[in-house]
Amino acid sequence: EADEMLNKGFKEQIYDIYRYLPPSTQVVLVSATLPVEVLDMTRKFMTDPVRILVKRDELTLEGIKQFFVAVEKEEWKFDTLCDLYDTLTITQAVIFCNTKEKVDWLANKMRENNFTVAAMHGDMNQKDRDAVMEEFRSGSSRVLIATDLWGRGIDVQQVSLVICYDLPTNRELYIHRIGRSGRFGRKGVAINFVRTEDVATLRDIEQFYSTQIDEMPLNVSDLI
Repeated sequence: EADEMLNKGFKEQIYDIYRYLPPSTQVVLVSATLPVEVLDMTRKFMTDPVRILVKRDELTLEGIKQFFVAVEKEEWKFDTLCDLYDTLTITQAVIFCNTKEKVDWLANKMRENNFTVAAMHGDMNQKDRDAVMEEFRSGSSRVLIATDLWGRGIDVQQVSLVICYDLPTNRELYIHRIGRSGRFGRKGVAINFVRTEDVATLRDIEQFYSTQIDEMPLNVSDLI
């Protein structure tokens, strides 16, 4: 996750470590997304690197069907999610929210309405996060609500449905989120909850990745 490492406050630490490495050290940067500014940054500590870059329009993962649900208003999202709950538990599902506060709020509200969910975000201590992950990997919990902490580098092969309760704040996060489903050639489904003010963001994602995100069909459970 090179772009995250270089973007999220680790840049100085990486530079410091690099200064102590032998000149012959081989450095490899890997990520599904590498924005231009991150690529430019790598020139400071990589010497004549070989670049293997995938075109944007090839990034959308094959086998993942992408849909949207027009919810119009924020307060309509919760009822929409409840209506989809039976579909979520056919397999295992991850629901992404943009903030830790929203994850906690949504998890509590789902539990108050007698839905079984797990939750994970960066403010939880490592022991609690490990316990949540162990339950989810084993299949003991089937629906996980999380921030984008979960959108990077975590493989749970049984996940075949991702819901963006909130549309992500940037294009790169979208690819990482939907990539949690359809791992290792399996089929997957991504569903985006889209308010009226989110339509432009959704269209921007479509255009940026040369993909098409259709309205969710009534038989979506047949696709999972």
